[in-house]
Amino acid sequence: MRSSSAARRKQKLKRLKNKSVLLGVTGGVAAFKAADLIRRLKDVGASVTVMMTEAAKQFITPLSLQVASQNTVYTSVFQDPLTHISLPALADVMVIAPATANIIAKLANGIADDILSTAFLAYQGPVVIAPSMNGKMFEHPIFQENLKRLLSFGIRQVGPESGTLACGEEGKGRLADVPDIVDSVIAAVTPQDLKGRKIVVTAGPTREHLDPVRFLSNRSSGKMGFSIARAAWIRGAAVVLISGPTALKSPSGVILRQVDTAAQMLRAVTEETDKDASVLIMAAAVADFRPHLQARTKAAKDNIDSLVLDRTQDIIAHVAAQKKKPFVIGFAAETGGKLERAKQKMQRKKMDMIVFNDVTEIGAGFESDTNNVVILDRKGSAKTGLLSKDEIADAILDRYLKIKT
Repeated sequence: MRSSSAARRKQKLKRLKNKSVLLGVTGGVAAFKAADLIRRLKDVGASVTVMMTEAAKQFITPLSLQVASQNTVYTSVFQDPLTHISLPALADVMVIAPATANIIAKLANGIADDILSTAFLAYQGPVVIAPSMNGKMFEHPIFQENLKRLLSFGIRQVGPESGTLACGEEGKGRLADVPDIVDSVIAAVTPQDLKGRKIVVTAGPTREHLDPVRFLSNRSSGKMGFSIARAAWIRGAAVVLISGPTALKSPSGVILRQVDTAAQMLRAVTEETDKDASVLIMAAAVADFRPHLQARTKAAKDNIDSLVLDRTQDIIAHVAAQKKKPFVIGFAAETGGKLERAKQKMQRKKMDMIVFNDVTEIGAGFESDTNNVVILDRKGSAKTGLLSKDEIADAILDRYLKIKT
């Protein structure tokens, strides 16, 4: 069992299995990241074919990208006649990363004078662009007009990020992180079955402070909630992720609200569910108790003989009791197979669905990349078996859609 669990942890969800990606690389400093992008696309199942502009060859060699992709790299319309027609016809998605101001201007105005721009005009599927350039160039009104026009045709944009640029200036223009580009590619070829729905997801632990140094908390890593938020965004939902303290990066395209205490999480959840939320998914491990008194300065340990605790307000029960409430999904993390207790919890708190897992099972505990759950609702139950948390996230969303349709 231990060996199969270890293998499962190493297994990636092949969201791009049997998908062909046509990757365009243009002449920006960030072109060197194309090799990593190719590797990560292949990790999730894609085959990748690369087209490079002449300027891109100044930053990374075609040979490097040929080795990374294990496919021929195309750099000229005349290298292999008609590939600008045949390759787009075979691709499931086209990605341009980095996308410079020059290529965006060309594409927005129908200019086709190299292998990439001609292939773009011949391609009829989903396109993702990842702009990358100097901040002043990105902010220029002419560039913004070109970008706006290009996006009006339904093209997806990911990034750019703000930070220190290659020239040493601070500004907006850095290439989006490679995992975020991959997520945008996945979203471009994934059925948007959650489009038009706002989903509020909570994640991570809360902290209940005894003084400025000490607090009560739990072992939640936030991984399950972050996986749900990412999966919902990939499937087209507008996602608000309300998270306690974690070490995780927010998924691309998700609105992140960071909180610390149970009271702060309650306030954030109430605000977001009052704004026409379709679903609330409470994956956070909210503290059940908080210290009755919170000292403004560090308390001397010799002065602490006992702690008086107050109950925190139950967030799910509060939301589920509202007259206009979203579809409410909760979690029951138990030690042992206490499935009946999870059912009672769902009924008592008026949830629509609850996800039960035994944290003592191998591969299903805190901080793991996998989980093994039972999804319970008023119509029945479904066991997932040991899966990655990304797969568990999709299983929860699938069950929700099955109930609501």
